[in-house]
Amino acid sequence: MLKVNDKAPEFCIPNQDEVEICLRDLAGKWIVLYFYPKDNTPGCTNEACDFSSENEHFEDLNGVILGVSPDSPKSHKKFIDGKNLEITLLSDEDKKVCEAFGVWQMKKFMGREFMGVVRTTFIIDPQGIIAAVWENVKVRENKTKKGEKYQILHADVVKEKLIELQSKN
Repeated sequence: MLKVNDKAPEFCIPNQDEVEICLRDLAGKWIVLYFYPKDNTPGCTNEACDFSSENEHFEDLNGVILGVSPDSPKSHKKFIDGKNLEITLLSDEDKKVCEAFGVWQMKKFMGREFMGVVRTTFIIDPQGIIAAVWENVKVRENKTKKGEKYQILHADVVKEKLIELQSKN
């Protein structure tokens, strides 16, 4: 798994419209690169919808949100259209980008072991350096404080971190 201050690996993979997106083409922008297991599953849908609803705020911060999974561009297109998403999803069918970022790992579920995407988010700075990493992301976390229940959204945590990182530059 890559860590803060590592150089982000270069990649070029297709988006939902089969247009190739390359990291180098986004130089000068803050990139939120989040890896997720599969389109149209509950956690992945919540994550995509949460990032999508915050997309305008990220754009105001010179940020680009890119979701990456091993699903096909066609699957991504269907997911985006079905959920009215406003973010770009990248197709890593051969899992090369997942491997380069260290998120393609052995997982366990119901006593079964298999290789899969570990839900992970990276913020990459305008120079292509990893500025923040979240591993084993919980998309929405329920908390209780002074008897009151509330929910923390991963997308909000990432946005706050981006604001903090930018204030240091």
